[in-house]
Amino acid sequence: MGLYWLHLPWLPIGVVGTAVAFIVSFKNNASYDRLWEARKIYGGIVNASRSFTLMVNDFISNKHAETPLTEEELFGIRKEMIMRHVAWMTSLRHALRQHKPWEGSKLHKSDQEYMANIEVREWKYSLADELEGYVSEEEKAEILSKKNKQAACLNLQSRHLNKLLNAGLIENFRHMEMQNLLTEFFTLQGKVERIKNFPYPRQFATLNYFFVWIFIILLPLGMMHEFEEIGMSVVDAIREHMKVHDSPIHAIVEFIGMYFIWFSVPFTVIVSWIFQTMERIGETTENPFEGNPNDIPITTMSRGIEIDIRQMINDDPDFIPVPVDPQFGIQM
Repeated sequence: MGLYWLHLPWLPIGVVGTAVAFIVSFKNNASYDRLWEARKIYGGIVNASRSFTLMVNDFISNKHAETPLTEEELFGIRKEMIMRHVAWMTSLRHALRQHKPWEGSKLHKSDQEYMANIEVREWKYSLADELEGYVSEEEKAEILSKKNKQAACLNLQSRHLNKLLNAGLIENFRHMEMQNLLTEFFTLQGKVERIKNFPYPRQFATLNYFFVWIFIILLPLGMMHEFEEIGMSVVDAIREHMKVHDSPIHAIVEFIGMYFIWFSVPFTVIVSWIFQTMERIGETTENPFEGNPNDIPITTMSRGIEIDIRQMINDDPDFIPVPVDPQFGIQM
């Protein structure tokens, strides 16, 4: 079209691209750190839950009881505490799946399309529905009446331990050890709540998005100039070295050289896609509890913990739930 002024030198675009690469890498590293920390915390919940079950199994006994209980009654106490622990994990994952204003999984169009056929259990069922059968109606009402429902579950657990101590079903040392594990659950809960409630700093996330798109807009103006120079150098070389200027090969090569500038289109698309995808990876990773396919599969992990600890107390296999099936190869 004769708009030969429509280009920019490559140097300033390269400087912008370098700065964008640094800030995108910083965001991706920070987002991955949040994801990996969340995974380690849930790994801690797995280990602490098994340790707590061992203590429930071995510490609650008639050894120091003034009024000994039957094995069936002891099993009932153990199961009540384990089921209450499952209620704590259930309350925790429901709290972590609640939508926050800075989370984009329910706002971004591509996420909405991808998640249309995927069921997130915490979005389908209410906490009241999922607590059914794990705690008594009185405890359920108390849990649902509190703002921090997972903390209410641990508070109930602590009160139950105190009753067992007074009844002589555990003694002081065992009571202290089990209380220490409840404190560990509070610590792990606080860590995941910190990740959930404190987002990746918005100034970094917002400016990062703008910087990437500024670079993408400027990129073709530099690409055109570079590919035009390559094409012209090819034409000049052909004209200088080929003796027969009217040969078919000369005509083809000169045609390619004259229109070599159009190669800037696919190469601009490739480079822009790389930068935009890198930025998108960081965006989808920064909140590891949203419910996206790339997030921590807390539903699957919680069900796995429940199966483990209920088997450890020799609960009836007919009443133990089955593992959560992946959806389209994705664990939720």
